[in-house]
Amino acid sequence: MDDTLQRLLDAEMRAERLAKEAEEEHQRTISAAAEEAHDLDERFTARVPEIQKTWIARSEERAAKTIAEVERRYDERHQTLRDLAEERESEALEAAFKVLIDVRL
Repeated sequence: MDDTLQRLLDAEMRAERLAKEAEEEHQRTISAAAEEAHDLDERFTARVPEIQKTWIARSEERAAKTIAEVERRYDERHQTLRDLAEERESEALEAAFKVLIDVRL
């Protein structure tokens, strides 16, 4: 019986040791994961200015392209209106002279 009790005590001690080792490994895993998450967060935070700079550069590039496109369309529209005005200039002058010369007024 003493032998059986001794084996049970030994088995219980081994089980407690294994449970303690498992708990320690669990804590090490959690600590390593937390440290890795912290490191990743720090690296990301360090990159934020670079990311912002890239985003701003792209936004400015798109804005410049949009402005250039709007200016091009404005210039085209302005030229079209100028051409129409030149085409109608002689008609407008004739109509104005007729009004000025008309003696019925």
